[in-house]
Amino acid sequence: MAMDEGEFRAAMSHFASGVTVVTTEHEGKRYGMTVASFASLSLHPPLVIVCIEKSVKSHDAIAAAGRFGVSILALDQKDVSGRFASKRDDKFDGVAVREGALGVPLIEGAICTLECRIHQQLPGGDHSIFVGEVVDAQMREAAPLVYFRSAYRELA
Repeated sequence: MAMDEGEFRAAMSHFASGVTVVTTEHEGKRYGMTVASFASLSLHPPLVIVCIEKSVKSHDAIAAAGRFGVSILALDQKDVSGRFASKRDDKFDGVAVREGALGVPLIEGAICTLECRIHQQLPGGDHSIFVGEVVDAQMREAAPLVYFRSAYRELA
């Protein structure tokens, strides 16, 4: 018996996760979206995974660019998360970013930024699983933005 989509969403909301913005640049245009489906995969080589819905603009841009950035958001960046989760075209307007060594935009103020080259792209239902080889990481001390049961939370 197939699981109901609403029930599956409710079940998955019980998994606390950090909040990331995944970005890329392709043919002079910046793309970005809020992503909770992010995890480390391997130490040797250093690999991470991000799962991107096939129907969003960022999906094809990441695949074509062959590279992406991951900005792990700080607690005070709820507005950035909301902006990049929206369907608006001007997601980068008013958001402080810096360009990484791979030419991808990275969110200023994030607690960690990673720059990745696509190592592999795998099918994952209505998503693609992008395996990225991390080529650079920048970190700073701050509280993380956490998402649990459909709301932002603070660590106690």
